[in-house]
Amino acid sequence: MAGTLCAAALAACTTQGGSGGSGKPKRDASAAPSTSPSEGSASPSPGADDALLKAAKDGDADGVRKAVKAGADLETRDGKGRTPLLLASLGDHVGAARVLVREGADPDAQDERRDSAWLVTGVTGSAAMARALIPAKPDYDLTNRYGGTSLIPAGEHGHVGYVREVLRSTDIKVNHVNRLGWTALLEAVILGDGGTDHQKVVALLLDAGADRDLADKDGVTALEHAERRGYGEIAQILRKN
Repeated sequence: MAGTLCAAALAACTTQGGSGGSGKPKRDASAAPSTSPSEGSASPSPGADDALLKAAKDGDADGVRKAVKAGADLETRDGKGRTPLLLASLGDHVGAARVLVREGADPDAQDERRDSAWLVTGVTGSAAMARALIPAKPDYDLTNRYGGTSLIPAGEHGHVGYVREVLRSTDIKVNHVNRLGWTALLEAVILGDGGTDHQKVVALLLDAGADRDLADKDGVTALEHAERRGYGEIAQILRKN
């Protein structure tokens, strides 16, 4: 009987949910922060949360450590719903982000714009930040307000180093389609400038298994878009690969 009760109690404390692209269980948003007040104190120091947000935004890694030690909530949010880790990621403050990741900050927490620490790396194109966040096991299937993964804006902006790093180090889905009906490959052609960086991104995506025949909502393929825009080099890459 005692063993049955213990098993039931253990099951009740286990977080349920899908794994997303990272193979990890979903975080329980209602769970207590992974860090506890400094030295077991009953409550955090006054202003610790604000200090943590400021330190993360400023890229002050030592300030982040001090605020966490003072009992700041790792998942505290500013007026726009941004967590300290998201602020650090937005500013490409890799040192501050590493401290937060070590403390257990959530890379998937989304703000009012549906941005997360991981998702914004696709916009900033920071391969260094991506490497800093990967140990936190972000959900690579998490989507932004356009229904896209981090790889899609990276394709749009021609972030060669970021695309290479993410394709090499994660299991992100290269053929994910956003709400506009575009994949990373389509976005690299449609919203890119046809230059060297976008050419390299297109080649990287194709090498990673991007489907060149996957058309947009109007039935237009990446090759057809490239030809319409006069992107001869990209069209040649799409024909060869």
